[in-house]
Amino acid sequence: MHSVRTPAVAGSFYPADASELHTQVQDFLTQIEPPAEAPPKAIIAPHAGYIYSGPIAASAYARLRAVRGLITRVVLLGPSHRVGFRGIAASAMMAFDTPLGQIPVDQGAMNQIQDLPEVGFLEQAHAQEHSLEVHLPFLQEVLGEFKLVPLVVGDARPPQVGAALEALWGGPETLIVISSDLSHYQDYPTAQHMDSETSRAIETLRFEDIGYEQACGRNPVNGLLWVARRKNLQGKTIDLRNSGDTAGSRHQVVGYGAYVFH
Repeated sequence: MHSVRTPAVAGSFYPADASELHTQVQDFLTQIEPPAEAPPKAIIAPHAGYIYSGPIAASAYARLRAVRGLITRVVLLGPSHRVGFRGIAASAMMAFDTPLGQIPVDQGAMNQIQDLPEVGFLEQAHAQEHSLEVHLPFLQEVLGEFKLVPLVVGDARPPQVGAALEALWGGPETLIVISSDLSHYQDYPTAQHMDSETSRAIETLRFEDIGYEQACGRNPVNGLLWVARRKNLQGKTIDLRNSGDTAGSRHQVVGYGAYVFH
């Protein structure tokens, strides 16, 4: 039984060479000048190939450079693209590997949530899933060392996802990261309109208005919005583009947004 989750999309979604990966992520980050404000408690960022969504993800991750060494745990939730299941899939792996090195899994946190009825261990959900993996190099570059709580979200309602988030909320040492792209394969103006509406729903914490057509990660997104409403967090859109703005044609595009919650 392997105890380390190995990369599934290194070499396709992002470079498999450590030096090339480091350079690419840093290039994305250095193009962002974050405002002088408190670091976010939670972010939503996209999970496509880096040439498409990397610049948008960087707009959120650049805001974390100031808290390197202070954030020691990242709770990372993303949707399942390959395996259908109900609830939330935890992992029994000891670490998640990337070309930049291994990230230890927070075993204490995993034990803390395993009694929740919606949480179970399902390695198949993690093995080939890119929605969590593509965030890890960004996190490694901006935070350095930290422990990871990796959760793949299947068919789960906002209060179920929210219960897991609340159990892991912690204090300033804990960052919540939600992985989601926005609309898929619309023409450019249609995507712009749809994604603007979705962004307004995210900012106003209206999880009731976000369906699968609006965001592929609607279940983890809506779970965060459910908690954010209960905790009186404020959401803000900091970047909103699509693949037609970055590296693709404008005939059929995928939307990408970056959001912070304070």
